[in-house]
Amino acid sequence: MHLDDEVYGEGIKWRQVVSVQYEAYCTPALCQWTSSFLTGRKQQVQLAGVTSRIRTVSTGAPKWCVLTPKLYSVYTNDCTTKDPSVTLLKFADDTALIRLIQDSDKSAYRGEVKQLVLWCSQNNLELNTLKTMGMTVDLRRHPSMLIPLTISNSPVSAMDTFKFLSSMISRDLKWETNINSILKKAQQRMYFLQQLRKLVLPPELLIQFYTTVSESVLCTSITVWFRAASVQDGNRLQRTIKTVAKIIGPSRT
Repeated sequence: MHLDDEVYGEGIKWRQVVSVQYEAYCTPALCQWTSSFLTGRKQQVQLAGVTSRIRTVSTGAPKWCVLTPKLYSVYTNDCTTKDPSVTLLKFADDTALIRLIQDSDKSAYRGEVKQLVLWCSQNNLELNTLKTMGMTVDLRRHPSMLIPLTISNSPVSAMDTFKFLSSMISRDLKWETNINSILKKAQQRMYFLQQLRKLVLPPELLIQFYTTVSESVLCTSITVWFRAASVQDGNRLQRTIKTVAKIIGPSRT
């Protein structure tokens, strides 16, 4: 599931955020500062050289602020599952519901989905159905047909692959699609590494650039997918690393 982080309406329960912070042993001064930060903000919009009037905003949370993900996590802290067989994973505004379905019984799973939709409506959060997707992992030769899931009268798209926390997950639990995505990003960044080499930068700076820009992409969730990668995909990764070594020089192998 994907939760949109757009908060609407004047009745936002930011007092709930402050109370949760206070229960987490935050000082009263910090709680007061948080309330002041969330309410009474001045905002204006500039477009094509025209600037709007200054408006006072007391809803939502400022985007691109390092504090906003923390506040959002506190705000959605009480969004949990009641059924122990359903796992709810949350990371910022990304939410995933996972359950092992036996005998085509999806009642518990569907019940938790309805509970999640209800929780969102009660807490002034809008569930983005356009970004909501479902995937069924069934490795049997003849998988059973399941009734499509609907949310607010909108059908949930059934996907063969979907992106979760920067990793592409396939319904066959193979990682070729994920590795293709990683190699594509790494090769795009390799262009800049080649340009830096043409400027005759020292190998130390080239290594630093590769480590921070390219290697971080190649190692994304590597502990999850590397052991399950095929020999062919492993060879493709090795060729990419060897190409980088040639660009940097003999100091990096």
